Amino acid sequence: MRTCGVEITGSDVLLCILTKDNDVFDIRDVRQTRFTLGNGNDTEVMRKFQFDFKKLMEDYQIDSVAIKERQAKGKFAGSAKGFKMETAIQLIEHLDVQVLSATEIKEQLKRNPVPIDFEDTGLKKFQENAFISAYVYIMRKTYKQDEPKA
Repeated sequence: MRTCGVEITGSDVLLCILTKDNDVFDIRDVRQTRFTLGNGNDTEVMRKFQFDFKKLMEDYQIDSVAIKERQAKGKFAGSAKGFKMETAIQLIEHLDVQVLSATEIKEQLKRNPVPIDFEDTGLKKFQENAFISAYVYIMRKTYKQDEPKA
């Protein structure tokens, strides 16, 4: 299972690719760890962003994308550009995209703590939330906790 964790901050999309095979996690080196959106009101800019993101997912054979949810309103609300980028990612065909709430991330980490200190991963500090999103999604899929409860 190859998952791309995504955190959207302002006009940046921060990435981390995490794979799990036979209960072994592997952090993949990736040629691009961030996308920055210029003018989010320009249709061509949005199409290029979507095309570039889709191409990266195809090149690294990503099965799923886990996006850390941002607040829609309030002091820590996400920007309009951020929501546009999230939508562009969600509309990529043949890509399983899940948005993970902060509560869900917290609960999953409580049940399945990350087995390694982030500093030991070799990732850059700005990739930490993307890494956690990917890890939480993989653990959720592993333990089938995304099924609706009766």
